[in-house]
Amino acid sequence: MEAALAPGTEVAIAVTGAGIRFKRNRSSRRSFKDLFAGRDRRTRPGEFWALRNVDFEVRAGEAIGVVGRNGQGKSTLLKLVAQVVYPDEGAVEVRGGVAPLIEITGGFVNDLSVRDNVYLTAGLHGMTRREIDERFDEIIEFAEIADFVDTPYKHLSSGMKVRIAFAVISRLEEPIILVDEVLAVGDKAFREKCYTRIEELLAGGRTLFFVSHSERDLLRFCTRGLYLDKGALVLDAPIREVVERYNADYGTT
Repeated sequence: MEAALAPGTEVAIAVTGAGIRFKRNRSSRRSFKDLFAGRDRRTRPGEFWALRNVDFEVRAGEAIGVVGRNGQGKSTLLKLVAQVVYPDEGAVEVRGGVAPLIEITGGFVNDLSVRDNVYLTAGLHGMTRREIDERFDEIIEFAEIADFVDTPYKHLSSGMKVRIAFAVISRLEEPIILVDEVLAVGDKAFREKCYTRIEELLAGGRTLFFVSHSERDLLRFCTRGLYLDKGALVLDAPIREVVERYNADYGTT
């Protein structure tokens, strides 16, 4: 599936020499001397590079699929673009707001009602109270949880939590959408409803960053792919070529 609007010439995301390093052991500590050591010397035995030397640009309106095995840096890359985490080296520039459909239930408060969580979460993402008022019924109707509006969030099933989270985040007006396997929970009918919503957003010219292990979904939404392996970007090409390369290397997505 291709976006109805052809990608423009404006760069929406620019990633230059990006790298991010994590600790395997929480007890690992850096010494004062390490701060002045060379880059290689600063990598201690208890640390590893989740991503390194990653370079690419995304044009406004492009639909990008991120492909790779588990643990190869896909979700970390989305978090860099969402600016939830920052690179240890290089730069990540995002020109425009982001609607992050990654770990989407994480910002919800268990003891608050569904209604209060809608206002809280949408407000934290920049929607005014008036805008939330105008869209509240639409959000609840999409999530199909009208009978649970005043129920504490903690009493919802995992599928219902994903429904309300997707309904809120997908109503944001941000130009960039990040989607990371968030729809694995829930019934097939609602998942298709969410996919239709993503297609509507793409048709409106949004930029999509999409992580999935489903070859079918990648080919449905994306026109271009980024293939990550061992923290490196090994291929940036049309999505079908990227999927075929991954399948040749590892089997299926």
